[in-house]
Amino acid sequence: MTERLYLPRKLTGRIGERYVKVIPVIDILNGVAVHAVKGKRSEYQPLKSVLCNSAAPLTVACKFRSCGFGDLYIADLDAITGKGENLEVLQKIADKTGLALMVDAGISDIDGAQRLLRCGVARVIVGTETLPSLNCLKEMIQRLGNEKIVVSLDLKNGKVLSKSPSIASMDVFKLARRLEKMGACELIVLDLARVGSGEGVDMALLEKLILELKIKVDVGGGVRDIDDLAALKLLGVHGVLLATALHSGKISVDQLHHVRPSCNLG
Repeated sequence: MTERLYLPRKLTGRIGERYVKVIPVIDILNGVAVHAVKGKRSEYQPLKSVLCNSAAPLTVACKFRSCGFGDLYIADLDAITGKGENLEVLQKIADKTGLALMVDAGISDIDGAQRLLRCGVARVIVGTETLPSLNCLKEMIQRLGNEKIVVSLDLKNGKVLSKSPSIASMDVFKLARRLEKMGACELIVLDLARVGSGEGVDMALLEKLILELKIKVDVGGGVRDIDDLAALKLLGVHGVLLATALHSGKISVDQLHHVRPSCNLG
């Protein structure tokens, strides 16, 4: 273990879990898988990966399935940015791979969430970035059930990201507690400024969130290597979203299967 390993100051009930869940990521823009870097979507380029030679989302998803993963996070950036939806692609991935899909498609109402579920999506990601109000989220959780809705606490440089001024102005920890009280049972902490950066995760922020919340906490953005996964496991993180580290080979599938920390690929 390298000296970069972050050790939490205080243990929680979740520390000591046997596994940290590893969830690969596909970002879809203009219909192809892209390399997401720091939320600068106009600069995203088609994916180049050590895992496969294609940027076709279905091909990449099939490779993840063959590597032994059971879950897949998809960000439909076309839908998030209002350029259209990739529902047919999502349906093909669900049908062909059998992966449990978690999809962020900029959903802001029940109808949109139900469209995703009808396409074979297992769980709908509702991100604060595109959420018009907390009441919309509350209604989705109440109508569809919290097992179908995963909330993404979208951040940029540690600040809440949302098109809703009232949500964007909220303190990160206050908002997280509010989301838990509304019935969310799983929360993704996603800092867009760290996505694809290889700069590491904000461990101090995560530690405080995990200590304050009782629900599952996942993280995305900035994970560098297997040591980061070890540190996140010790911190009590439930799941880790991986894209750049997997596609660059900095974290190999062999490491996930055989090297500490013990990782659950689904």
